[in-house]
Amino acid sequence: MKQTLGAGLEMIRIAFILLIIGGLLSALVKLIYTGFGINVDDTNGAWLVGVSILIILFVLYRNKLQFSGFYKGEENVKLSRRMSTILISSSIIMLIIAPVIR
Repeated sequence: MKQTLGAGLEMIRIAFILLIIGGLLSALVKLIYTGFGINVDDTNGAWLVGVSILIILFVLYRNKLQFSGFYKGEENVKLSRRMSTILISSSIIMLIIAPVIR
């Protein structure tokens, strides 16, 4: 019962992380794009921005946030350094090419 409750609370925590931190990252990216005079709203580039933010949040969760949550399982392990680098690099590349995709 305790394990199920912890998993349920962790799912709610993940939803809040996606909404709050994801929203803040989205606003930050939009602010940066606006500073350069770029608008990616209503373009296919907006999808790339969303996917790149989800990738960043995934890496953040797997490497830091999962260890401070409600669910304490033995399968909680960090991503390898190489995988983290690949994911963050691909996310940055997507953020760079997002304004070009129309």
